[in-house]
Amino acid sequence: MDAEKLSGSELNTLSGRIIELAIRVHQKLGPGFLESVYQAALAYEFDLNNIRYEKEKALPVNYESIKLDIGFRCDFLIEENLILEIKAVKEIRDIDKAQLINYLKVTNLKLGLLINFNTKLLKNGIYRLVNNF
Repeated sequence: MDAEKLSGSELNTLSGRIIELAIRVHQKLGPGFLESVYQAALAYEFDLNNIRYEKEKALPVNYESIKLDIGFRCDFLIEENLILEIKAVKEIRDIDKAQLINYLKVTNLKLGLLINFNTKLLKNGIYRLVNNF
């Protein structure tokens, strides 16, 4: 990623704002919808709040001198500095967390959010992962 990197404080502020908007979406829709419904609602909220994002952003893997386009796509790349993965599942599994960790590795970004909308209280479905690699 060639974007200007946000400071730790700026990343914390951005992630807090994203979580607030996710909570708003969850309060309005509740659990039980497909992931695509929450993704569309979040995109709407991001537009309303002037938050720049790319949906279904392709993430190639650099290997030696080539880029491997292997189908990695993050749900949202926000402000070119934060990856947001959303789920609508019974529970977050280790493989879901590993997916986000891999996305952070290939982008060399520092912060990712994994949010599961299929919970009664959204705060119980929020995972914040920091890339320390």
